[in-house]
Amino acid sequence: MTDNTREELPPAAQRALAEAEERRRTARALELPPELGGRDGPEPVRYGDWERKGLAIDF
Repeated sequence: MTDNTREELPPAAQRALAEAEERRRTARALELPPELGGRDGPEPVRYGDWERKGLAIDF
């Protein structure tokens, strides 16, 4: 979103955008334990299908 477009927004929307931007800056990455027994290759959920025993199942 360009600065000119932001200036056209109501003050409440500008505050909300500023707060969201601040939350994104200060957010930490999740520290998850490594997955045990996970699948090799690309994440199936991310790519829209799940392949198991030669069958592709589309969610």
